[in-house]
Amino acid sequence: MSQKAAHVRIIGHVQGVGFRWQAMLLARSLNIDGWIRNCQDGTVEAFIQGEKDAVTQMLQWLKIGPPRAKVEALEVSWCETGHEIKGFNIIG
Repeated sequence: MSQKAAHVRIIGHVQGVGFRWQAMLLARSLNIDGWIRNCQDGTVEAFIQGEKDAVTQMLQWLKIGPPRAKVEALEVSWCETGHEIKGFNIIG
């Protein structure tokens, strides 16, 4: 299967709603490598890397987020794969 990697910015009411925690749990269940963090401007930023289907599934979830979130926009920049990241963690 093919690998995909993306840098993602999630815009909206996405901090203080369990977004990073829920994203981490899903990413780990999908065997996605990467990280997620809150940004000072109120957005959430993530890097995800894994099998194409898993990355697609993760992006679909990021468009919605957990129940208390209100995602207004998702900015996705596709990246080169092969980054030396193992596992998925909350950083920052």
